[in-house]
Amino acid sequence: MSNYKAPVTDLRFALHDVLKAESLFAAMGLEDASADVIDAVLEEAGRFSASVLAPLNAVGDQTGCKLDKATGEVTTAPGFKEAYAQFVEGGWTGLTAAAEFGGQGMPETLGMALSEMVSSANLAWSLFPMLSHGAVEALKHYGEDWQKEAFLKPLVAGHWTGTMCLTEPHAGTDLGLLKTRAEPNADGSYSITGTKIFITAGEHDLSENIVHLVLAKLPDAPPGPKGISLFVTPKYKVDRDGNKGERNALRCGALEHKMGIHGSSTCVMNFDGAQGYLVGQPHKGLQAMFVMMNSARLGVGVQGLAQSERAYQGALAYARERLQSRAPKGPLLADKPADPIIAQPDVRRMLLTTKALTEGGRLLAVHAYTQLDAAQNGSDEKARADADTLVSFLTPIVKACLTEWSIEATYNGQQVFGGHGYIAEHGMEQYARDARITTLYEGTTGIQALDLIGRKTAVSQGAGLKLFLAEVEQFIADNANNPAVAEFLPVLGAKAKEWGKLTVNVLQRAAANPEELGAASWDYLFYSGYVALAYWWARAVAAAQVSGHTDSFKQAKLETARFYYARVLPRTLTHAASMEAGADPLMAMDSARFGD
Repeated sequence: MSNYKAPVTDLRFALHDVLKAESLFAAMGLEDASADVIDAVLEEAGRFSASVLAPLNAVGDQTGCKLDKATGEVTTAPGFKEAYAQFVEGGWTGLTAAAEFGGQGMPETLGMALSEMVSSANLAWSLFPMLSHGAVEALKHYGEDWQKEAFLKPLVAGHWTGTMCLTEPHAGTDLGLLKTRAEPNADGSYSITGTKIFITAGEHDLSENIVHLVLAKLPDAPPGPKGISLFVTPKYKVDRDGNKGERNALRCGALEHKMGIHGSSTCVMNFDGAQGYLVGQPHKGLQAMFVMMNSARLGVGVQGLAQSERAYQGALAYARERLQSRAPKGPLLADKPADPIIAQPDVRRMLLTTKALTEGGRLLAVHAYTQLDAAQNGSDEKARADADTLVSFLTPIVKACLTEWSIEATYNGQQVFGGHGYIAEHGMEQYARDARITTLYEGTTGIQALDLIGRKTAVSQGAGLKLFLAEVEQFIADNANNPAVAEFLPVLGAKAKEWGKLTVNVLQRAAANPEELGAASWDYLFYSGYVALAYWWARAVAAAQVSGHTDSFKQAKLETARFYYARVLPRTLTHAASMEAGADPLMAMDSARFGD
């Protein structure tokens, strides 16, 4: 199996050279996130990920989690518990949390960099602390003061972990169908009864308590999604003073048997009159849960990016070492029986595609997280509102594109390895299996596509797209006389205009036929992702040429950008043609004829 090396240099490039993160953070009042602090966090997070977590990746895959059916307790893979203890001791669980709850108050953007490295090193392990972040955000925004005091501090400290309990066996994505009930008790608490499935880290042995945020319906709840409330329901009861008490009436009923992320406990959780407390207002639970969901969706996009990085590192190392056949123009290693396969054009196609999507995707993700920080800490109300609109628009693109591209990256990695990519020795088949889940949980790719073209574009009248296109137009104007990017700007400008035109066309057709939105959604999502990356590759070249990086680094950015524009960006032609074809080719066939 290839060794993992954290991409600290490229993360520094993204943060310092392209996004000018230190200045951005200072303008938001986050002066503690200086360049030195950013670099220190990157270095130490990279060291921890590579030396502690990466060696456990195959262990977790091979061993998995064990459920004691008699007690409902789950034991994680060897080394996972000890690694989590080191993670907590290093203060990583509180990196981005507010100081008032014991956190370090660092920007969410820096948390994204940590998440990428941890997820690259060991995706299954990374899922245990991941949802605690979302639980903290939901309680911070919607919890009562005593709930913040009782639950947030141990969550931030990492002594407790959090989960998000949404779906049920019969409901899937349609949360309006859920049946979990919440009955009020005389002491102000509620008795939660129902079954939740696909609960990541629902039960494990890493932390002292597990805080479940559970969607349920009160007795007087109206039907559908407008009748959903949110309840904080811990594994061990917690009183209003924050004291941990006896075991609550909930337990893991089963562990899901999965094709990947075997080291993560994906649980069926049974609540049998468990004590919980209402979070926020009755029947307004989705508002609070969406805080967790949006956080998790960006986080899962970063997980996809992380698997792409891991696959690229493994495939690149193998392509440089594997001697097989001769280079098309003649021997490169005359004293050897064959040349490295990296000399083969098709191997280079796979490697460069993965490199372009990964490094470009990293910039897209970092940008989204800087907008998340700005939405929380912007200098004025308009700045915060615009940032919130932009990050909302970018979230489905980040989640869906970066995860789908991870499927392509891990597939390419297996192809580079050939037959060796199918067996466990080199680890590539694990990355391919693990990457699959990232396209599914926190909303499938289709759900993200509908969200982008529906709520984030049609409902908002393109507010987020307008902000993004304005940024692109400003970059083009600012660099009109910059020879470093002269070859890219005409293409970028044309694609940006086409993006706007396609959007208008789809929305106009949808006004007459609502099926048009769903028919165009998948292609619209990927068209958006590819054009967004065209912008970021142009910006990467501009930033690299004036950076302090080596000439080799600068040339690599330029050549990767040229490859992206020549060999990847043309995918937008297919997506545009599919959108313009409209809904009729999709909807004309009667459902009964699908089997004919």
